[in-house]
Amino acid sequence: MTYQVLARKWRPQNFSSLVGQEPIVTALRNALQEGRIAQAYLFSGIRGVGKTTAARVLAKALNCERGPAADPCNECASCIEITRGSDLDVIEVDAATYSKVEQVRDLTESLKYGPARDRYKVVVLDEIHRLSRQAFDALLKIVEEPPPHLVFIFATTEIDAVPATILSRCQEFHFRRVPSPTLAAYLRSICEPEGIRTSDTALRLIARAGEGSVRDSVALLDQLATFGSGAIADEDAIRLLGGLDTALFQTLLAGILTGDSGAVSDAVRRIEEEGWDPRHVYGQFLAFCRDALHLAMGGSPEQVDLPGEEAAALAATARASGYENLLRLLNQLLTSENIVRRSDTGALAVEIAWLRAAELPKLTRIEEILAGSLPAVESGSARPAAAPRPAPAPAPQRRAPEPAPRPAPAPSPPPAPPRAEAPPRPAPAPSRPSDPITAFKEEAARRKPNLGGFLDAADDIRYEEGRASILCPQGDSYLKGRLEANRAILEEAAAAVWGPGTRVDILEGRSAPKPAAAEAKPAPVQQVEQIPTVQAVLDIFQGRIETVEEHGSYTED
Repeated sequence: MTYQVLARKWRPQNFSSLVGQEPIVTALRNALQEGRIAQAYLFSGIRGVGKTTAARVLAKALNCERGPAADPCNECASCIEITRGSDLDVIEVDAATYSKVEQVRDLTESLKYGPARDRYKVVVLDEIHRLSRQAFDALLKIVEEPPPHLVFIFATTEIDAVPATILSRCQEFHFRRVPSPTLAAYLRSICEPEGIRTSDTALRLIARAGEGSVRDSVALLDQLATFGSGAIADEDAIRLLGGLDTALFQTLLAGILTGDSGAVSDAVRRIEEEGWDPRHVYGQFLAFCRDALHLAMGGSPEQVDLPGEEAAALAATARASGYENLLRLLNQLLTSENIVRRSDTGALAVEIAWLRAAELPKLTRIEEILAGSLPAVESGSARPAAAPRPAPAPAPQRRAPEPAPRPAPAPSPPPAPPRAEAPPRPAPAPSRPSDPITAFKEEAARRKPNLGGFLDAADDIRYEEGRASILCPQGDSYLKGRLEANRAILEEAAAAVWGPGTRVDILEGRSAPKPAAAEAKPAPVQQVEQIPTVQAVLDIFQGRIETVEEHGSYTED
């Protein structure tokens, strides 16, 4: 006996066996039971989801000797002949080879006559989007006003190519992709009577490879059963379905998550050596990372379409890396997916996309910057100040204690002991690590880097009897406000240098104008510095405003 492929052998013959299209089945059954038969139906959807099958079942239900009924009996002469494709009153036409306007006109002329035997004359026009514009125009009149015995059933995989004039004359039903769990259960129902031995993991792999198409999934099942002589091993399913060595994906994912660019380049080199399609590999890796994301969210390894040991290994990697890192990785890979798909040099595009993803672990999260939890800044590192200072006149060395008021400048006195009064701006002295004022600045900068710049911009820092005083330039409300906002950090730094209980006072200076480079800022700069958003940016990036260019008025909204 001639062998019949499983896709044909197990083709549904009634609405009950139509897989994954329950809403459409319910609508058609109700229409048959209530006698609400439309003049034209349009079935749309991807290949292999049951459009033509549903059209044949509907034709049988309309012409069944026991109907019209919700399900055909498949026993009367009409049902049997429609199943065989030999019924004279059910005309099935492939629009891809019947697209000329002359052919459509001949068809419409023959449809004016009634059915030879059945209740309805049914025209199943498959792939209707392949008709020419003139052929569509020739159909319009008879589709809009058909004879009472005539029913059209159109099927298409490209609904956008069907003119709106045809769509408006039809009842449209969109056939969805069949979910993988539903497909796997359907394949299991075929394996048992066919004597095919396989695991649930292999069936899930087949269902995923079918991409929602029932016909494609059944065809793949038939192919794998032939390869394994009636048995389908998980390893055979992975290899024959175009799947790759999951150990490669495990190594690649671990390399990306740890920033190991060498592991990424090794994986791309192996892909080229094995002759795999880089774009296909990229898509498979996206699905692999998606499985890892689900596992990181707490999913079970049994839900992943991988053998048990490999699913457990992926679960361990996913939970160790964390949900946020995998989500960020998937977002990066999806951003590059269109570039990879369109690139003429697929391997290079894939390698660049993966190398960029491997840089993610090396970046500092913006949340850490906003929280002020950056690594400590070393005392010798460069740090931009909040206000510009002239190079030859850095902040002078301050000794504690000093008298609170600063005396007026006096003529150059002869050398005096260290405790003698000194001019307000003595010559700069080299900084010593033992100086408590310098230690206070460094301690504050260690806790929050931009505080070092703010303290350098102050006129004076003094310590006396358990109290540290920071003197801001006269009228510099911005600097005083920034220091006030960080008072808690400054008090912690002061306690670390001078001992617990040290208080910090933030005051405005009374005299000693600043050098020319630190003179009063222009009014536009001062206005812009008062904007909360600008203040936050300056604090985060330790910056300063050089110039202000007006391009329009600013509002808080």
